[in-house]
Amino acid sequence: MPFEAVSFTEVTVAGLESSSVAEALTGLRADEARYFSNEYKHMFTVAPAVEAQDFLDWVEEILESEREIVPTSPALEVSINDVDGIYWVHVFYRSGLAINVLWTRAEDGKRAVGFKLSEGMEVPAQLSAFKFARQKSKLAGETRGSFFKIRGDHPLP
Repeated sequence: MPFEAVSFTEVTVAGLESSSVAEALTGLRADEARYFSNEYKHMFTVAPAVEAQDFLDWVEEILESEREIVPTSPALEVSINDVDGIYWVHVFYRSGLAINVLWTRAEDGKRAVGFKLSEGMEVPAQLSAFKFARQKSKLAGETRGSFFKIRGDHPLP
């Protein structure tokens, strides 16, 4: 599957054009790329969701089995990153929602699901029970984020 690097210096909407909040979602994706570059010296890459179905299925299985959450918006892109013993999968949805799963490979490591809402999108009904913190970013504008810890075992794809 062809993964393409995401630039946080030359931000482009490519791959996310069909989102009603495409500019904000593009900024959110670029912000993730900047984080991985600064924190891990790692190139953040994405592929169309249809080309990363196993990883999308893994994320959505975790959401459903852990919290009975089933995203209703189509997934546009998936990013897979394996750095410093941490497996990260990000999914960018047409609605402007970005979901990431952080899965530390160590048995007692952190495992969590994070949600980020692009600027301009409403909180999806399925996520209304979560408390969202506001975050400001030069690239993404004002986003809102929340998370939950993963309790069960979900073998990596």
